[in-house]
Amino acid sequence: MGRSRGVSLPVIAVVSAIAYVYWTTLFVFIDGWFGLMSSPGLINAVVFTAVALMCVFNYTVAILRDPGRVPLNFLPDIEDAENPIHEIKRKDFFLQSGDLRYCQKCSQYKPPRAHHCRVCNRCVLRMDHHCIWINNCVGHANYKVFFIFVVYAVSACFYALVLLVGSFLYDAQKDEDESGDSFRTAYVISGLLLVPLTVALSILLGWHIYLILRNKTTIEYHEGVRAMWLAEKGGDVYSHPYDLGTYENLTAVLGPSILSWVCPTSRHIGSGLRFRTAYDQTSASS
Repeated sequence: MGRSRGVSLPVIAVVSAIAYVYWTTLFVFIDGWFGLMSSPGLINAVVFTAVALMCVFNYTVAILRDPGRVPLNFLPDIEDAENPIHEIKRKDFFLQSGDLRYCQKCSQYKPPRAHHCRVCNRCVLRMDHHCIWINNCVGHANYKVFFIFVVYAVSACFYALVLLVGSFLYDAQKDEDESGDSFRTAYVISGLLLVPLTVALSILLGWHIYLILRNKTTIEYHEGVRAMWLAEKGGDVYSHPYDLGTYENLTAVLGPSILSWVCPTSRHIGSGLRFRTAYDQTSASS
């Protein structure tokens, strides 16, 4: 049985932060710098609102979308010559045994790249990590929408920071009587919120860009560090089995079209029960 998704304290904190940043950006920074009814003010307000809406939309989908559930009747086809269980073992892509993967907690077999989440109490397809900020696992079905949410969140934070700095510098040129204490407080609170948030989200975005370019999950990265150490210890070379090359990795995760990379579409991801490996490409070219 899986844990229900929805509202939690971290989710409330994120929604509150988004609402506060949006309000101060429009009604303090943009209005104070340009004036909301001016042409520059309206343009900035419309653009920032569009970015904020995409951020909120993708955040909501990341919360509500199931990350990927292993079918109850899933059984690996051990007679299938193209089954990754055989290929990975035969080519030593993984330094693990390559045997059938069975989850003792769920009492069922699980496909490659699936892992058991102790918080959700079930196996998740291509699990990356459990995220308290969306009260959900990040896995096969919602990884892309989670990544796009982070992209829009970073964009919104940088945009808001630029408007904050510009508005603050413009406001500093006014007489002190024209600048109210409430607006100064908004600058301080927004700065204390936006600066660490922008840094943290930028690091998170950079990390997931690295993972996408290598076609890895966070779990596979940590497993790969151990596998690489064991390989070097045994005089072998470790190679991540799902690394198909930079462009192929991008299209496998984000979609075949560049235009779809910033849209929350996921028709390209497949069932999540089997993934192409580097050995598939080697076999096709030979």
